Parts: sequence; C-alpha cells; structure tokens
Amino acid sequence: MRKIGHFIGGKHVEGTSGRFADVYNPATGEVEAQVALASQAEMDAAIANAAAAQPAWAATNPQRRARVMMKFVDLLNRDMDKLAEALSREHGKTIPDAKGDVIRGLEVAEFCIGAPHLLKGEFTEGAGPGIDMYSMRQPLGVVAGITPFNFPAMIPMWKFCPAIACGNAFILKPSERDPSVPIMLAELMIEAGLPEGVLNVVNGDKSAVDAILDDETIQAVGFVGSTPIAQYVYARATASGKRAQCFGGAKNHMIIMPDADLDQAADALIGAGYGAAGERCMAVSVAVPVGESTANALIEKLAPKVEALKIGPYTAGNDVDFGPLVTKEALARVKGLVDQGIKEGAKLVVDGRDFSMQGYENGFFMGGCLFDNVTKDMDIYKTEIFGPVLSVVRAENYEEALDLPLSHEYGNGTAIFTRDGDTARDFASRINIGMVGINVPIPVPLAYHTFGGWKKSGFGDLNQHGPDGFKFYTRTKTVTSRWPSGLKDGAEFVIPTMK
Repeated sequence: MRKIGHFIGGKHVEGTSGRFADVYNPATGEVEAQVALASQAEMDAAIANAAAAQPAWAATNPQRRARVMMKFVDLLNRDMDKLAEALSREHGKTIPDAKGDVIRGLEVAEFCIGAPHLLKGEFTEGAGPGIDMYSMRQPLGVVAGITPFNFPAMIPMWKFCPAIACGNAFILKPSERDPSVPIMLAELMIEAGLPEGVLNVVNGDKSAVDAILDDETIQAVGFVGSTPIAQYVYARATASGKRAQCFGGAKNHMIIMPDADLDQAADALIGAGYGAAGERCMAVSVAVPVGESTANALIEKLAPKVEALKIGPYTAGNDVDFGPLVTKEALARVKGLVDQGIKEGAKLVVDGRDFSMQGYENGFFMGGCLFDNVTKDMDIYKTEIFGPVLSVVRAENYEEALDLPLSHEYGNGTAIFTRDGDTARDFASRINIGMVGINVPIPVPLAYHTFGGWKKSGFGDLNQHGPDGFKFYTRTKTVTSRWPSGLKDGAEFVIPTMK
C-alpha cells in the first residue's frame, strides 16, 4: 500500500503519529493509498522550518523571487500530464478538467511573476517642511493555507504563490482525500529554486487545522471549504490575532430571461451544473427561467441533454463529461438530498440516482439529476448539494427572479443570460453577489482580478489572488523622515500638522 507522508524542510517526511486516512480511487471505490495525519510535533517541525527559512527568503529581492515563479510555471507546463493523471486518480474528475485545475493555478503563478511591481510602495517628496514620506509592503512572516478536495492543484497555488512571492514562508494543509498533487507542487517549487523550508505541506485532519489556528508563529490563514468550517476557522484564527480569509459554501443562480438564446443557456447550464460532478463552489445549481414559456422551453432543451451526459472513469479520456463523486459518503449525501427534494414536492424530471457502470460497480458514480418546480422553501434549494443536481425555480418576472439570489444566504457567484443590455446592467449593479456573469455561466475571475464571495460565502476583508492577494500577505509600513538640517531647536509639544 502506497504511503503518503509530509513535505517538510524541502524533504519527504514519513508520518510518525501512527494515524492514517484512506485515499480512494473514486472510480473503482478501492483504497489506493494511505495518507499520514500529522501530530502536533510534526506540525511544530513544519512551522519551525518555515520560521527558520523565512527571513532569508524575505531578504531575497522581489525580482529573484519572481524568477522562482517563472521557473515554476515552466515546470508546471512540463509536468502537466503527470499532475493531471495524479489529480484525476484521487479526485475522479476527467483529465481535461484536471488540466484546467492545474492551469487556473498556473495562471496565478504567472501573475505573481509581477511581484516586483505589485510590491512597490509609495513616495512623497516634501510632504512637510524638509519631510519626505514613503511606504513599503513587507511580508507577514509564516502564513498558512487550508485547502479543499475539489481543486487540489488550483486552490493551493492560489494561496501559496502570492504568499511566497511576497516573501512569506508557507504551511499548506491540503485535503486528506487527494493529497498527492499538493506534494508534487511543493517538489516542483524546490526544483524551481525555492529554498528548503519556505513551502511545507503537512497532511492532517481537524487536529492539524487547530494546530495552525492556535500557533502564535503563523500570522495569517487562508481557507476554502464549507461555510460552517469557514466560520469556525475565521473565528478561531482571528481570536488568536491572525489575519484570515475564509471562503465557504455557495448556491449559484443563473437567471434566463425570455430574450436569451435558449440553446446557449441550456448548454451553459449543462456544463456549469454538471461539470466535475457538480463538485465546484462556482457550479450553477439553480436555473431561474423568467416566464412560463421560457421555463417550459428550457426544460424541453435541458432534459435530453442531462439524459445524454457521458459519465465514467477519467481513464476514458475525452469521451467522458464527468466522473464519480469524491467519496462514498459524498455520494450518499447527494442521493439523500435528491430523495428529500422528491418528498418536498419537486418534480424530478431526470433521475440519475441508479446510474451504474459495468466494471465500476463499486465506484462513486451518479447520473445527472434535473428538478423542476423547485421552491425557495425546499432543502434542495437552500442547501449546497455539491453534486450533479440542477434545480429549476420558475419566476413570473425579472424582479421575482432577482429576489432569489438577493435573498439567499450564500453570495458566491451568479449569472444572467439576456440580450438586453439594460437588464444586464441593472442585474450587475443590484445583485449582492461577489462574482457576476453576463452570458457567462461560471464567472471565475482571471488571475489579475480577485476571487471572492459575499454573505455566508466569504469571511474576511480581502479576497484570493489578484491585487488583494498581495495586500493580504503583506502589511504596510509608512516611514516619515527628516534629516538634521531640517530640524528646529527645542522640543515640540503640538501634534505635527502640515500648516
């Protein structure tokens, strides 16, 4: 049985706690590895390595730090196939989708090559009589990231790339469900020239998370996962004096106006709702057609597309639309929510619960499900399902449709499909959601903008990647200077002003 340990101080370290978690191949349902769950001593060792390595890395000029990122990008491209295969084997998503996972992280690494410019401060000559004033952005020290199973390449890179480019050392606690790729990324960072100890990967469970949150050396924590855990991490991290950016659950609505191109809208819903088996925080899980004729026409187009979805193992290559869910427990949860939707009175137009594949009967597969006549009081509307389930909530008019995402507790992403510019502009202006798509179903911002949800989808003042990433992982120091030739004799007892 393959054992997965930790990556501490630039070296592979076997787990010594005696505790392990099984890592499954979701397509076969078989245990394919065991990952070590860190003890407090192992977490302490990683933090000590990071603290020892960070000062020299912070003293390395930003251009040289950027060169490490440049080399890292080259290595990611070189090993793309290997990374995608390892990711798909443990997560279950298709190879093309796994490559997309890596590429969206790679794009943040590319953005971080601009660190010399992004870390520049400000300067004012003659701010006062003989006084110059300037500011500088300096790293926090040792920071940490706690990342989820659904993007085991992208989200770790969204965290550690800007943190390291800013001069910090980083502790990564990835998901124990698919731990291989994060360690492979750390290996590539060392190959790219990153000093040992600047990036450490420690596998673990809640005890490892709590060790990060309580440690006084760690100055900031980034988290992505469910909303209850995001709230827990944010509260405990900030209580111990850390900065925190914590991103939680989502219930992303897509409004389809009567003037929309319904063929485009249906295709967008299929890709955004069922890609990666719906295990994306930006998946569209609620379709809101405006008007009965729009709803009827949309259902007519969606149902055969859902029935025709191609489901299978990642080894089937491009012939598969999506693969299995990540664990047996995840599969049972999603099926249970579908059962609940039926009990609550929603119409199950397409039922994928009994999907089975010859030769993969023990895999965690499920077919696409399509609900119609869902109402806002149902559990399947209120809860993030995180599976291949799309709910259609019919709205009589635009205002009723707009109210659905406005009043929902989550505020991660949303979209509208329309040909009318006034409607699109009004929607973008009034909606209380962090990321908005206009005829774009999954509005994930590119690396040079910033990613983050509102309401119970995000906790903290700054978002992931883009300029916000550099602000989060640095603090501003402002220096006011005056040289002896500009000093007056005698003490001054009045607060300094510019008069």
